[in-house]
Amino acid sequence: MSVLQGLEPETVFSYFEKICAIPHGSGNTKAISDFCVAFAKERGLRHRQDESNNVIIWKEGTKGYEESAPVIWQGHLDMVCEKEAGCTIDFAKDGVQLQYKDGFISAKGTTLGGDDGIAVAFALAILDSDDIPHPPLEVVLTVDEEIGMLGATALDCSDLKARTMLNLDSEEEGYLLVSCAGGVTTKARIPIAYEEEAGYETLITVNGLRGGHSGVEIDKGRGNACRILGRVLYRLTQTCNVRIRTVAGGLKDNAIPREAQAVVLIGGEQREQCQKEAEALLSDIKNELALTDANVQISLSMQAQEKRLPVLTEQTANNVLVALLNYPAGIQKMSFAIPGLVQTSLNLGILETRENEVLFSFSVRSSIESEKTAIVERIESLTKALGGQADSYGEYPAWEYRQDSPLRETMIQIYQEKYGKEPVIQALHAGLECGIFAGCLPELDCVSYGPDIFDIHTPKERMDVESVKRTWEYTLEILKRLR
Repeated sequence: MSVLQGLEPETVFSYFEKICAIPHGSGNTKAISDFCVAFAKERGLRHRQDESNNVIIWKEGTKGYEESAPVIWQGHLDMVCEKEAGCTIDFAKDGVQLQYKDGFISAKGTTLGGDDGIAVAFALAILDSDDIPHPPLEVVLTVDEEIGMLGATALDCSDLKARTMLNLDSEEEGYLLVSCAGGVTTKARIPIAYEEEAGYETLITVNGLRGGHSGVEIDKGRGNACRILGRVLYRLTQTCNVRIRTVAGGLKDNAIPREAQAVVLIGGEQREQCQKEAEALLSDIKNELALTDANVQISLSMQAQEKRLPVLTEQTANNVLVALLNYPAGIQKMSFAIPGLVQTSLNLGILETRENEVLFSFSVRSSIESEKTAIVERIESLTKALGGQADSYGEYPAWEYRQDSPLRETMIQIYQEKYGKEPVIQALHAGLECGIFAGCLPELDCVSYGPDIFDIHTPKERMDVESVKRTWEYTLEILKRLR
């Protein structure tokens, strides 16, 4: 039975529900890409699917718009896959389980994928219609946006003729995004070695944090579970006989980690002392995050019997802690040109213990190319000093503000007419694919916008149905005006 049946716009929510039933996490986009290709074939629409699973679908302009300049409609097919502890969804093969309550759509125990499933749903609803006035359309649906905009970077744009682009990858209604930061993913690897030691095996867990998008929420003062775990481990290793076995936390480099864990051995009769130290540190951290992330928790789960187990050597454990405590983190610089805009930041999104190394994965963002480079160099420098190696990939350019934008002016005018107020024109610290397309399509006039979607990249993600309806009506009027 359909969960979204009866919600308006009906066609949009029908396609959104179909999309949500298809597994489409980053790196797992073949099924949803094939779904879009099948959609185009059924309707006789010219289309192209590349090796990366990007899809482009063309549709001629409707009556009266046949000779109008073409327009690109753009969104991405992949979603961030996060879930609550205990959730049994397997993102590799399962879709999300939708629920609707009090005007909001969400998913049971997981991220919703409104970012950017709603853009795909809009696109399919427009392509499926015979009575929506619009110029010739080039619908560009990319993959792996959430892990470095890999699809857009790999896309051959040579057959795209439009120089006007609507990007539906914003999550705040009434905001028109016209510029964004560039970014890169940097992975640092610290080598580790093991020796055997006796003690009480203990699981240390940091959780209860809000998490969020590392571009959108990086300025909200939210705690990073991996960074907090580093503080806990340093405190315990300095005050108690504690040896580290493993560290882990986070799932996506562009999502602020909500949880992190470490497995340690506690020696002798120091279990109570460790508990007291952890509680004292938790009190300090709760005070620090009282106004932004007050539900943070630190817990220790200790085994009753002493065991002899492999632990990190003191030197390699120290290297890991030095990295956790001293890698740059969070906001590095605010913009002096645009009040309130984060100019440069980074997020430690993934912490993972592998066989011979500990992996640190960062999402680095900046509106200033040289500052982005400087952050990467700081990571590289510290990593090398600790005997490790750092590599970067998935780099994407900043999207610079365009002074002369007929599309922006048209969208402002329509918004004023429909809602009696001006939209907010905004630059964004989070990365958008607009920068990549602006780099390969000369003189591209582009605006990004979208409906209200809250707590994206977390299991609390929810999408406002009335906002979707208003954004749909706004979109139809934009297409109508682009004659």
